[in-house]
Amino acid sequence: LPAFWDSQLFIKDLHFDGVPVRIYLPRETPASKRRGVIFFHGGCGIFGSIRSYERICRYIARKSDSVVVSVGYHLAPEHKYPAQTLECLTATVHFLKTAETYGVDPARIIVCGDSVGGTYTASVCQELGHRTDIPKIRAQVLIYPFLQALNFNLPSHQKNAASAFLSRERTVQFILKYLSKDYSLKEHILAGSHVPESMNLKYRKWINPDLIPEVFKLGYKPPLPTLFLPQVHEEVQELFDPWYSPLLAEDAVVCGLPDTCIVTCEHDVLRDDGLLYKKRLEDNNIRVTWHHVDKGFH
Repeated sequence: LPAFWDSQLFIKDLHFDGVPVRIYLPRETPASKRRGVIFFHGGCGIFGSIRSYERICRYIARKSDSVVVSVGYHLAPEHKYPAQTLECLTATVHFLKTAETYGVDPARIIVCGDSVGGTYTASVCQELGHRTDIPKIRAQVLIYPFLQALNFNLPSHQKNAASAFLSRERTVQFILKYLSKDYSLKEHILAGSHVPESMNLKYRKWINPDLIPEVFKLGYKPPLPTLFLPQVHEEVQELFDPWYSPLLAEDAVVCGLPDTCIVTCEHDVLRDDGLLYKKRLEDNNIRVTWHHVDKGFH
């Protein structure tokens, strides 16, 4: 939908330091400064737009009586990674610094996103966690986020391998398109041949089927060991960057994160990313609210 008149909201298209945004401001005069919501849309970094999330952002603005900023980051592969993360970061910093201009309390701003928007949310919060020159983000909301590209054989990957909208195979195809990599790498990444044993050992404490609650592991079969392929590893270095795989961030970064809400869905290959991040945050004494949608899908 385009930005047209709304009886309850003022809607404006703006640029925050060069990044396109659409801002939704409730029309009713508030008794005090409002809360702010920065929203990053999903779509694997290659689909989606401000327009395609118009109804959702209006709904959030109306129902929560908040000022919502929807960020129109430029899409891959035309705009190469990490352009998307950088634009989300730029827009967030701009809004944190100028919130009062829009009648928003800078101490009550949350960052929110679905799917890859959840990835950008996690990355932005990790990047800004220890900054003292700007207001702190009050909370982050991660809606079925993508958080790691090391292991595509977790219980949720197996259970939902053939899900209609986001299958296990299609997830890796989208990753390769997003990073402008050759599709011939797909089978090797699905098998885990891109990860050296030393890295598997290092991150086992954070990315491991043993950390998933038993109730989510019905029917799970540990995959057979695979041969590490150094040439594949070299080709996909971006996958090991915490900006791309926020689950790989060190504890020193994670302990600086704000209060968190994580939404997971049962019928979703990415379900276990959310479960693993929940545990990591709780292990670092971050307050987490978790909503699991039993019949939900990605």
